[in-house]
Amino acid sequence: MSLRLRLTILYSALTGGILLVFGILLYPLVNLMLVSQVDETLHQTFYQLRTNAHVGSDGKLNIAGLADLDMVSGVYVQVWGVDGNLQASSGGHLLQPLDPANLSSAHPVYHDTLVQKVHFRVLTVPLVAGGRPVGSLQLASSMNMIYTTRQRFLVILAIITFISIIIAAVSSWLAIGQALSPLATVTATAMQISQTDDLSRRIPFRGSDQDEIGRLITAFNETLERLEQLFSSQQRFLADVSHELRTPLTVIKGNVDLMRKIGTADEESLLGIEEEADRLTRLVGDLLLETQAESGKLPLYFAPVELDTLLLEVFKEMRVLARERVLLKLTEIDQIMVNGDRDRLKQVLINLVSNAIKYTPQGGEVYLSLARVGENARLIVRDTGQGIPNEDLPHIFERFYRAEKSRSRSKMGGFGLGLSIAYWIVTNHGGRIEVNSAEGKGTTFCIWLPIHDPRKQKRPDGEQVPIQPGGNN
Repeated sequence: MSLRLRLTILYSALTGGILLVFGILLYPLVNLMLVSQVDETLHQTFYQLRTNAHVGSDGKLNIAGLADLDMVSGVYVQVWGVDGNLQASSGGHLLQPLDPANLSSAHPVYHDTLVQKVHFRVLTVPLVAGGRPVGSLQLASSMNMIYTTRQRFLVILAIITFISIIIAAVSSWLAIGQALSPLATVTATAMQISQTDDLSRRIPFRGSDQDEIGRLITAFNETLERLEQLFSSQQRFLADVSHELRTPLTVIKGNVDLMRKIGTADEESLLGIEEEADRLTRLVGDLLLETQAESGKLPLYFAPVELDTLLLEVFKEMRVLARERVLLKLTEIDQIMVNGDRDRLKQVLINLVSNAIKYTPQGGEVYLSLARVGENARLIVRDTGQGIPNEDLPHIFERFYRAEKSRSRSKMGGFGLGLSIAYWIVTNHGGRIEVNSAEGKGTTFCIWLPIHDPRKQKRPDGEQVPIQPGGNN
């Protein structure tokens, strides 16, 4: 059953239910109004008769104009004496009391009764003259008109309910069809994307983006855009990995073929194989690390870290890499303690410094600094290299992204994963990483980390708690 049909049935049933409840509430009200009209007629007739009533010399009660009363007002009247005998009536053909049960009542009483298979509404009024009872007056009006009116009311109510349900069903079917028509477009577009693998398609929508369907289509289009970007990144990544794998594998195969031809192990060939094997190892390690970070399974073990000591350690190691080609300087350093994973923070610093050295031409300079700024530690890695183009800056922290125009491939080159991993590590330490660059003038990376608060991340006994983030950025 389609959503359109289910909603139509629901709205039709709701309309019918409302009318049913309305009829259940209205029916007793109509019945009460009809009965009240009959009671009012009986009451008015009684007051008219009372003005024409008198007690004769024989002690009997006489009422003038009683015989033709039922022809004028539709009210049948009986006059009963205190001895229980019928003294007068408006018809004369009925000798039994209209309401025997209340004939001796001391107070006026309205009562429904059945007389000769005819339903009557009877008013019984005791009559008093000179302080003593002289008889009883019973006035009756037929209830047939009320019963007929009630039956007609039920029929009319049923007809109105039936017609209203049909109108509600037709109106709901048309209105819901128009409201849900964009969903048919969504379904058709999704099917086309599934069949053609064309993620560049978007769902056209001209309505308001503030209602549920508008927000759904907007979210769907944003999802498609995100999927297209991820798919493009994956394709670019696969192309990069394929290229990176092809080069070392070709070198390894060439060296193996060379050694097989000469029949002996050549030291230069073995060195080439070792270098390319190391390159493949780095590629696999970066891929594994990126996968763990992306899935949230890369653990971070938080503990107090002396950031100045860590920076000095990285500075000494990177000076060996820089050698005489690039001048590595430590311009400023403060004693700062942060709460974090020491190995991962060192990985971030090594990645940034090695990139700065790698992409700075010979004779260039790389500057390191550490300073306290408010409640944060600020780490700066600045080089005088060739810089990064403006169009690449917004994307350098994206997974699998490489700024090919400014980063040439080399044996020690990366795979577009290092900065993405660094961004993830810094973000999950509660910090942020920023970059500024100008082509031909160099690049500056700035890392902000919150200064260590000893009240956090420690058990009462002082043992550090290993923390594994539940997600990634």
